[in-house]
Amino acid sequence: MLAFDSDVFFMREAIKEAKKARAAGEIPVGAVIVSKSKIIARAHNQTQLLSDVTAHAEMMAITSASSHLGSKYLSTCELFVTLEPCVMCAGALKWSQIGRVVYGASDDLKGFMRYGKELLHSKTKLEFGVLFEECSSLLKDFFEEKRRMKKM
Repeated sequence: MLAFDSDVFFMREAIKEAKKARAAGEIPVGAVIVSKSKIIARAHNQTQLLSDVTAHAEMMAITSASSHLGSKYLSTCELFVTLEPCVMCAGALKWSQIGRVVYGASDDLKGFMRYGKELLHSKTKLEFGVLFEECSSLLKDFFEEKRRMKKM
């Protein structure tokens, strides 16, 4: 399997998680962490459910992957997430020393890239735009529906 093919496969798995978040009324962001071509952690936003502003998909996935590996370092792992991580999540990714971050949709307002890639660990590889349209549509549709509901 080519790297791009596997990136698409794993991003589709992250999208499945995002759809779970949406079904639960959460902002539809999903994440998976992969080690040795296998998913070791799956997560989606749970900030509403847990009444916890830190319960972002990435944070939940990092905790799960660290538990699975028995290590706080994820240098051999890859994160696939449907939305560009925020600064908080980028900080956690830096501390985990994750090997690679792949995100789908950009977040021009709250995404970490407005501050630069240096928020990640210096050895972390970064890719973006994988299934961009699909990831973006999930978010756009969610917020359009929220605005329509608010007007009613």
